[in-house]
Amino acid sequence: MALPVNHPFEFILEWQSSVARHRDRYIANLPEQGKTGFAIELENTLRNLSTEDVFEQDFAPGELVPDYSDQQMINFPTALFECKQRQLNIDPRVGRFYPQAFAWQAFNCTRNHFVPFRLIKHVQQHMAGDANHPLAHYPLTLTVKPDVRNFPSRMPASALPGTPLRQQITDNGPGMQAPYLGIQTDFYSQYPFPRSDERDDRQFYANPRMINHLDNVALTGVRDFHARLLQPGMRVLDLMASCHSHLPDELTDALHITGLGMNRMELQANPRLNEHFIHDLNRTTQLPFADNTFDAVICTVSVEYLTQPLAIMCELARITRTGGTVAMTVSTRWFPGKAIDPWTEMHPFERQGLVLDYFLQSRLFGDLRTESLRGLPRPLNDPHIHQTKLSDPLFHVWGKVQLKP
Repeated sequence: MALPVNHPFEFILEWQSSVARHRDRYIANLPEQGKTGFAIELENTLRNLSTEDVFEQDFAPGELVPDYSDQQMINFPTALFECKQRQLNIDPRVGRFYPQAFAWQAFNCTRNHFVPFRLIKHVQQHMAGDANHPLAHYPLTLTVKPDVRNFPSRMPASALPGTPLRQQITDNGPGMQAPYLGIQTDFYSQYPFPRSDERDDRQFYANPRMINHLDNVALTGVRDFHARLLQPGMRVLDLMASCHSHLPDELTDALHITGLGMNRMELQANPRLNEHFIHDLNRTTQLPFADNTFDAVICTVSVEYLTQPLAIMCELARITRTGGTVAMTVSTRWFPGKAIDPWTEMHPFERQGLVLDYFLQSRLFGDLRTESLRGLPRPLNDPHIHQTKLSDPLFHVWGKVQLKP
């Protein structure tokens, strides 16, 4: 069946870093003829896909994104990095990403040029930054298929009008979740992580919040993600649970779900829980479960509140059977003040990289994966529709337990 005009497509970018397999999904309509940013042959192929077709093409490093260039490796005096940015006082850390505008004189750009660079060296009064595209070193596989999901509304012809589709797919994030080869990112200079609101968490969570923390389209994406990971008969821990567990309907009665959270009324209202426990992970990192209790652990838009996540990752490996899955999902919404301080300063894909690093630092997990989903339309009745027409993006990180602490 031929596609109607302005039918949306799902663009899937897959690549392998030194530590994980990555999959970045982007939903968009094709712009008007000749403005996709792809070669004419590829553009014509995409426009002639039917609803059942799938297109796939491999790209060598530097084909789909700008090729690596030594000229993008910039050495500059530390004094050119402007640490004071509006209300933030930036303490630059090696391995982290920063907008080139923060060192605009070094990168010969303007103060509003927010394309990121990666800080790869900081020794006393000297810095070095890599402004190459973060995917420049990687072979990429691009899969394109018509998006057949049925939504009441669709975004305009392009989610970012005026930006070539090639750039929409590859820029503004993909690649930032992978560590820089040969450099340990300085995520943990302050650990346990501080927060701007250090009030007792038991006080903060004392009143129940019977709400969803993502829009309905994003929550469908979370349920679809869990449907791919979970199998009937599994014992699953919903870590940092609330009144909803975001599980697929087809597994309603096929899983044994344990919830661990902070508010008893929220947990009691969750219809998917077979049992629940009240536990403050920031006060006591040891989990109240025996070794190998669970087949899988899920954690949805909550890992950003953990002040000692490395200890928690070791506990998750202990209580999950060998070969079992631990999966974290994050987005771009959180309770102000309660997220760890580094979280609020990071690019969304860099936050995904931080969560991936939690898995790496434990040295207990293998088969590590990341996946992102961006570009779906926000529901028309969502309260944030006037702020953005796009649904809350999703960033997943997961792996399998290989060793025990």
